[in-house]
Amino acid sequence: MTYEAAEAAALRIAETTGRPAHDVGLVLGSGLSGFVDDLPGAVSMSTADIGFPQPKVVGHVGRAVSVDIEGTRLLACAGRVHAYEGWDLVDIVMGVRTMALAGCQTVILTNASGGIGVGLQPGDLVAISDHLNTIGRDPLVGDNDDRLGPRFPDMTSVYPQSLREIVATAAGMVGIEYREGIYAWQLGPSYETPAEIEVLKRLGADMVGMSTVPEAIALAHMGVPVIGISLVTNLAAGIGTGPLSHEEVTEAAGEARARFTALLLNLIPRIPLA
Repeated sequence: MTYEAAEAAALRIAETTGRPAHDVGLVLGSGLSGFVDDLPGAVSMSTADIGFPQPKVVGHVGRAVSVDIEGTRLLACAGRVHAYEGWDLVDIVMGVRTMALAGCQTVILTNASGGIGVGLQPGDLVAISDHLNTIGRDPLVGDNDDRLGPRFPDMTSVYPQSLREIVATAAGMVGIEYREGIYAWQLGPSYETPAEIEVLKRLGADMVGMSTVPEAIALAHMGVPVIGISLVTNLAAGIGTGPLSHEEVTEAAGEARARFTALLLNLIPRIPLA
């Protein structure tokens, strides 16, 4: 029923917003939902009314917003659900599958992360160049629905370089130093140990977090390219000196709101549309 559920959700979005299709999707990570608060002309919907599973974590509000940004029809989800909450991966990717069926040609996935890479500091906005699925779980396990995508999707270019170049241009236009790196997905909700961070570092990870990868896999399955933007909210265990907490994550996200908003508002109209 995955296809039917996502198709029905896309139809409800079209009916509610009066927009038969959207161009770009956006998933807002921990503490980043404020981006949609002050967008002029935005139509807001409860994701419960659309049929999405509901977040249980502070910083994820369960709201969808449709808005036109300089001619680009944006469909944004303020908040997401996570595997550590007990959701099946098929539920976790419901939102992005709906975005694809609603017409989104590109989806921007954002998250809060712990910094591992050399030189990364809290507050850095980093484009995701690739990811590591370190827990070996995949939203495509089970019978394949050919309406969504092929049984064995190619994962070579989930985050296309051409789109990362557009992120770099947008970052430069708003005075943000462009960085990119590899994002590692950990299950959570416990933070990593210093030993685990050392392993991830040796594997090539620059950031670590508890989301994004299942959504990116589902979008690749559907042939939808991804822009990944990770906000480093803290240094990972063994790299930073203090204890880790979710409050630290949301506080750092709040401090980065102005730069994050400026980057997205400059980036979204630059994304090429068919």
